[in-house]
Amino acid sequence: MRSIKTALFAPGSNMNVMQKAITSGADAVILDLEDSVSLADKATARIQIVETIRNASKNIRTKKPIIIVRVNAADTGLLYDDVKAVAIEGLDIIMLPKAETIDEVKKLSIWLADIEANKNINKIELALQIETALGIYKCYELIKASSRVSITCIGSARDGDLQSDLGCGWSIDGIELLYARSKMLLDTRAAGNVLPLDGVFSDLGDEPGLLKDSMLSASLGYVGRTIIHPKQMDVVRMAYGVSVDDINYYKRMVNEFEAAEKIGVAAITVDGKLVDYAMYKQAKRVLDIAFING
Repeated sequence: MRSIKTALFAPGSNMNVMQKAITSGADAVILDLEDSVSLADKATARIQIVETIRNASKNIRTKKPIIIVRVNAADTGLLYDDVKAVAIEGLDIIMLPKAETIDEVKKLSIWLADIEANKNINKIELALQIETALGIYKCYELIKASSRVSITCIGSARDGDLQSDLGCGWSIDGIELLYARSKMLLDTRAAGNVLPLDGVFSDLGDEPGLLKDSMLSASLGYVGRTIIHPKQMDVVRMAYGVSVDDINYYKRMVNEFEAAEKIGVAAITVDGKLVDYAMYKQAKRVLDIAFING
């Protein structure tokens, strides 16, 4: 799985927007069958998403983004038909919204295995969108319900499903959703090799707010977030990126620690700060984040 800092939503009912999203330069594109598509347009949106996936590798000069389709939730009665339609070669990930129960994750994984075998296509991964109190509570178990799970995404949007389910307020300081964000991050990291993504910031006109919220998210440990417009990409990439000063510091830390280790020393100081194996491991992790896409 490549690093994902920006995952751009595009409604499945709008071919033009989906095509622009594919060429936007976003790390991932989420072709949506859920909230941005009316019930009357669901069937047409499936067809248009399939066409978009098939055309995704054509006439694109930049790196092809990771292709994700957000299907409808398990309790809608639309999930199986969504998955059967869009699970084709070229699709990387299915995003399950409002993930809450182990059974629905396991059932979706079984469906995908059968579809992959019948269509002779590559394995499709799962992203779990966690946007209810029960989903937050059971996050670790949901991830462990299927080896396909490679991403978790918290529904942190203002006035979104999670805020509504928790009955909490929302502020740019983020205190109201801090526990939920932290709990999901902890569970995701504990579960293993899974990317934790934050949710959308819905105010397109508030770049300072987007930056502040994204920097809080990054400081908690999230690696990126979903976005609703390409204009949000630069701010989000800056927030989840690694500064030049940090890169230089961690490079120096790694070099000096490795040199000391060769002569049998495993605790040194760099710029007056203690460096042992724990700090060395963190430095390597930060440098991996900085250069994983480069």
